[in-house]
Amino acid sequence: MNQQKIGAFLKELRNTKNLTQEQLGEYLGVSRRTVSRWETGSNLPDLDILIEIADYYNVDLRELLDGERKSEKMNKELEETVLKVADYSNEEKKRMTRVMHWLFITGIVSFIIFFILLFIEPDDGTFVYGFAQGATLGIPFAMVVVGAIMTSKYAVKIRAFKKRVLNRITKR
Repeated sequence: MNQQKIGAFLKELRNTKNLTQEQLGEYLGVSRRTVSRWETGSNLPDLDILIEIADYYNVDLRELLDGERKSEKMNKELEETVLKVADYSNEEKKRMTRVMHWLFITGIVSFIIFFILLFIEPDDGTFVYGFAQGATLGIPFAMVVVGAIMTSKYAVKIRAFKKRVLNRITKR
């Protein structure tokens, strides 16, 4: 992969739209200096930004990575592979959602058991009371940790990247 060639192609695409580096950077949420580094070939954009650039200029991602226009469209095998990856990703998301729902339900049930035991007989020595107390404190904590990971900036970028890839494929 020739970074200088890719950079020159990015500059050519920007110039065909009569944009300044600052305007493009503003659109992509990066600085003018970052755009300049891409165009000189000293750095390359992250993959999610490359896909956004490909969408913006209406070019194929392979064209960006090759640094030149191609006449052929994405071949069928590559499209099928991307669709399989997207299906796998959707299944992973569904699985994680089910896990979070069960954690939530278990937390609510243990919370109810804890309060029932608290008002009936607050004996700290029983196994059920100790389990309910631990579950009442542990499960919400686990949910917060999983929720933090799922809503982190990194996870959001991954979901946005997958959405752009799927949208790009379905447009064809």
